[in-house]
Amino acid sequence: MATEDHSNPPENTNSDDGAIFNATEVFPLLPLRDVVVFPYMVVPLFVGRKKSIRAIEEAMLKNRKIVLCSQKQAKTDDPEVEDLYETGTVAEILQLLKLPDGILKILVEGTTRVRIDKFTKIDEFFEVEAERVGSEDRKTIELQALMRNVISLFEQYVKLNKKIPLEVIMVANNVEEPGRLADIITAHLNLKVDEKQEILEAFVPRARLEKIASILNRELEIMMVEKKIRGQVRKQMEQIQ
Repeated sequence: MATEDHSNPPENTNSDDGAIFNATEVFPLLPLRDVVVFPYMVVPLFVGRKKSIRAIEEAMLKNRKIVLCSQKQAKTDDPEVEDLYETGTVAEILQLLKLPDGILKILVEGTTRVRIDKFTKIDEFFEVEAERVGSEDRKTIELQALMRNVISLFEQYVKLNKKIPLEVIMVANNVEEPGRLADIITAHLNLKVDEKQEILEAFVPRARLEKIASILNRELEIMMVEKKIRGQVRKQMEQIQ
């Protein structure tokens, strides 16, 4: 089994854009279909694949920490390294329940982004060497303005969407960290996996918020057109009647 060398741990490294990469750690890996889990997100997962069950068992034997990583194609039943993204989320397994059919139901909470450096096959499951990713959250005037703009766009989105509870707006308004705000909002957007993955891979909060602002503007435009079309159809039906 791959092990960490603690004799001389590497120091944290900073990228030019402000992302901070911490010392490499080793985690079991749980590949995900059709879902991207973000930090601060609590989500139930149903796990039936043998390799995935082994990875969860390994995590439970250690510290309940596991890396969640999305597949590029949901239909891939037995993903290899090339089928997986290289950015994921460290999550803590909060609850585990074994169902009668052998499937595991787990409740996980995302904690931090990770950049995966190495995949290793261990006893029928993958282990990864990964670096937790942080960032320097300097709240400049421009960044505060961007946060307010994103919250305003999200409020409009929630009012038109109707499927998102209004309490989420209150939560977003009370978040002071730019990165956390971006992750909470993204978790509630109805986006495809590859688009959510792009946001997960945006390590710097400013870049993340800019992507979300662009997406929200696009989604609001679509929703307004849909609303207009529904109104026209309703008017035509009333005229016919």
